[in-house]
Order: sequence, then structure tokens, then C-alpha cells
Amino acid sequence: MSHKTKLFTTIAVGVLALILQFVFHLNVAAQVIVTLMGSVIALTMLIEMIKTLRSGKYGVDILAITAIIATLAISEYWASLMILVMLTGGDALEDFAQHKAGSELKNLLANTPQTAHRFSGDQLMDINIEDVHIDDSLLVKPGEVVPVDGIIVTGESTVDESSLTGESRPVDKRLGDEVMSGAVNGDSALTIRATKAAADSQYQKIVALVKESEARPAHFVRLADRYAVPFTLVAYLIAGLAWAISGDPHRFAEVLVVASPCPLILAAPVALVSGMSRASRNGIIVKTGTVIEKLAGAKTVAFDKTGTITRGVLAVDEIKPVASITAKRLLQAAASAEQQSNHILARSLVKSARQDKLLPTDHIDEETGTGITAHVDGQIIKVGKAELAGAPAKDQVDGTAVYVSIDGQYAGYITFNDQLRPEAKDTIADLHSLGVNHVMMLTGDKKDTAQAIADDVGIDDLKAECLPQDKIDMLNSLPDDQRPSVMVGDGVNDAPSLAIADVGIAMGAHGSTAASESADMVILKDDLGRVNRAIRISRDTMKVAKQSVLLGIFICTALMLVASVGVIPALFGAMLQEVIDTVSILWALRARHGKSLQPTHTTHRQSHQQPVSAQE
Repeated sequence: MSHKTKLFTTIAVGVLALILQFVFHLNVAAQVIVTLMGSVIALTMLIEMIKTLRSGKYGVDILAITAIIATLAISEYWASLMILVMLTGGDALEDFAQHKAGSELKNLLANTPQTAHRFSGDQLMDINIEDVHIDDSLLVKPGEVVPVDGIIVTGESTVDESSLTGESRPVDKRLGDEVMSGAVNGDSALTIRATKAAADSQYQKIVALVKESEARPAHFVRLADRYAVPFTLVAYLIAGLAWAISGDPHRFAEVLVVASPCPLILAAPVALVSGMSRASRNGIIVKTGTVIEKLAGAKTVAFDKTGTITRGVLAVDEIKPVASITAKRLLQAAASAEQQSNHILARSLVKSARQDKLLPTDHIDEETGTGITAHVDGQIIKVGKAELAGAPAKDQVDGTAVYVSIDGQYAGYITFNDQLRPEAKDTIADLHSLGVNHVMMLTGDKKDTAQAIADDVGIDDLKAECLPQDKIDMLNSLPDDQRPSVMVGDGVNDAPSLAIADVGIAMGAHGSTAASESADMVILKDDLGRVNRAIRISRDTMKVAKQSVLLGIFICTALMLVASVGVIPALFGAMLQEVIDTVSILWALRARHGKSLQPTHTTHRQSHQQPVSAQE
């Protein structure tokens, strides 16, 4: 029987009993109906309680059953009815609170883009979003939602990405910048080139994650169960003493009525759902409430390197021209030649040079694995391997680099590296300040390269040259005093370790779908500092949850002591439980609104800014 069905059934029984008693004055009939219906619902609850006990979870449901049986035994039928209304009504209040607390997640589903404006020659056609293909040219009008992920090819505008990242400040976007589906365009029209189909775009991935969260309801670890045995024993002790001292069995029932545990059962789930809602407003999707409980107590945080501690995108590092030209000219020549290439190094060159500084290019000849030859502003420019550009041996470096020649003359070389995230060092320092004293980096890179990164950001424990199975073994081998464990990653190779960790966190802004699907939590903004923000939200949420549970215990214990002297009738005590329910739920909902959590780092830049500027 569902919560709503039980509620409506109980209310219907109460209304029918009232009609029978107060209109037709058929007290016996009213009592019989209430007793029968109460017995049916009590039996249903008893069966559920037995299942709970058999699973090894000694919850506080037994108090509610005992209270119902005790009130029926002393002919307090209306008190029994009120307890049933209280329990089923409490379920309904919980459903309402969860609906209220999860409203931000549902807003994502309501704002899903449905159509796109595609250019077909000079004509503009409205199409379903599912019909968008990679490289389609799309128009995004002012105020519209970006339909799919893409790159701006015409126009400049400010874009609101708050529904994706939790960042309330609009982001300036210009030629060549990436835009994510689900972002809201500002006052200027944009033309974008689609880089992903609808199903693979950022907003649709978020929607899929939210639907997954709804399809996997949180199996909350009831916080009240930690206090269940002592609370139950105290309730029976007070009720038994009240009966023994007074000699009146009514005292036993009156004490147990106010000891009904509905506030304790409701408090933790409502607080956890509220915390999930708060996390979503901060650009963090949490799949289940138990994730918040685990994250709040995290003792070990492990990071992947590439794409997590570092940007995961090769960026221009050094520009080394020959003496006759400037670094700016060398970068401009190389980027202009590469502007129509899809190679990862070509994209980095174009991004560093800024697309509005590029020169016109024609007669492009690209040879895979060697490089590109292009006519740029009347000159022949070659960009690629050292042999293609005729680079001397003294200029050939071990790292990632491209070599450039202009009109047959060697002009210099440009190196690339995977740059450290600007917020990484502050993030690790902040983790230590939060009491997480075991911060690891698990990476497949060589130890020398990884050690330099680890020393720079303050990693405590480095494990280099790891295969995916090695990462799993490291996490599984952690001792109990270093758990719960958290794994943060973004790539396909991180998916197994994200799944095996106590809490898996995926950097979802540019990460793989596999990582997001296997993780327990997904960070939607390309900001490592959100890991710390998630921990703070989890701790705040658990603090409120514990306060709500303890508040319920305190009020119930106080009422039990008062009821033990016979001043609270059973019916009035049952009514008081609705007040306690409301207080507990309202207190738990405080987890939905915490203080504004600003990033602790000051060096963080917007992800669309250029990582390296050309050297003069």
C-alpha cells in the first residue's frame, strides 16, 4: 500500500467514523470500523517492520506499532486513528518536502531545448533538436537556449550558464569560443557550428543524469536508526515506570503515543534531499542521498592528473622564433596555416593566437602525421614535424612541439604542455584545511612528470604509471581509518575507479560520458574547487540532519516525561505528533538554503580565457 493510499484510506475511515458517531450516534459501529481499519494498516506496518528487523536494521518503527496496539487495548480508538493519520500524513509531508527540495532538478527537465534554427544555404529552417548533425551551422537568437554544444563562428554575446554550472554571473563569449547546450544567449544573435549531436551535448547529459537520479531513489541510511535502540529502550522504560508507579495502563499508552518516531524517520531523508537540491544550484549533480552522508565524512581524496589536476588540453607553452622574426609573428603564421585543421595542436595554436588576428589562407595541403603546408597572405608556410620545416638538430626538443618554416626558411618552433589548473593548488590546500589529510594522485603518467605536478600542488601521496586496475587496487587497499574514499576523474579510464570508490566525482564539463555515468556525483563547471564546495555542502547538510533528529528526540523525550504523570491524554498526545512532524521537517529543510559558498582560490580564470598569450 502506497503512502498516499494509506493516507486517503485513513482519512476516509476517520470521516466515516465521525459521521457514524456524531450524526447517527453509533459509537459501537464507529469503534468497530476504526479498530478494523487500524488493525489492517497496523498489520501492514508490522509486516514491513518485521522485514526491517530481519534485514538487521533495528529501526524505531516498533514504537509506532506498540503505541497503536496499546491505545487499541485501552479503547482509545481516536488516539489510534490519530497515530495512523500521523504516520501516513508524515509520509505525505515527506513526499511534499522531497518535491519542494528537488525543484531545481526538475527545472532542468522543464527547460530542455526542443528545436534549433539550421542554415541550409541562405535559408533558415526550424528543425527538431534530434535532427542536428555535427558541423551544422545553427543560429541562436537573443534570449534563446543554445540547442547543442558548438563553437561560435559569427557574433559576440554574453551567455547565462547558471543552469549548467551554478555560476550566476554571465560569461562573455566571442568568436571561436565554445558554448554549451542549455546555456541562455544574451542580447546578440550567435551563429555556431555544432560540435556534438543533441544526445551527446552537455545539457542532454545533465538531463540524463537527473532522470537517472529520479529512477534510482535514494536508499537513505536512516540517521534515526543510530539512536533507535537507546531511544526505544528509554521510551519503554519511561512508559513501564509510569504504569508501574501509577497502576494505570493508560499511562503506558499515553507515553508511547508521544514517543512515536515519525519526526526521527522523516528528518534525515528530507535534509539529504534538500542538500541534493542545494548542490544542484551550485553546479553539482548528486545521484543519491547516501552520497552526501559518505562525502561529509571523507578522509581520503584521490585525483586523476590529466583533465583533473591539469586542464587535459595541450596549450601553447613556449614560442621560440629565429632571430629575424618575433614570437608574435611566428605564432600568427603557424595559427593561420592551421586554422582549418582539426588536429588538437592546431586548435591550441588558433586559440592562443586569437581567431581575429589570423591571416587569409588558401591552397592547404595537410599530410597526416607530418604536418600542413598552406599559402598564407602570399607566403608558403609549413607547420609540423622538424623534417617538414627543416629545423636544425639544436632546435629539436623532446617534448610536444611543432616546427615552422616561412617561404622555405626555418622560422622557429612552438612547444605545448598540459597546463596545471590555476585553482588546483588552492583546492588541495583547502582540502587539508577541511581535515582531509590524505590527498592522493593516481595517474598513468611517468613518475618524473607526475612528481613535478604533485610537488607543485601539494599532493600527499603519488601513485604514478597506474593502469585502471592499479587505481582500483589502490582504492580497495585503503585501511578503514582512511575511508570514506573519494575519487575525482574525468576520462574513460577513470570510470572503473570512480565506480569502486566510496564516492566517485566526475568532472563533467568536458569529461567523458562513461565517467559521468559511473560516478556518484558530477561537477558541471570546469572548476576543481567544486570538489571542496561539495564537501562543505555535504557537511552542512549532515549537520542539519543531525540537528533535526536530535531535536525530534529531545521534544519526544520531554513529552514522554510530561505524559508519564498523566497530564497529556492519549488523543491530545497523538495530535501533538503532527506539530512535531512539522517542526522536524521545517528544520530539515534548512539544508536547502545554506550560506553562499564562494571558491577559496583567487587565481581561477574563466575557462574560455586564453591559457597563454603570445610572447612579444
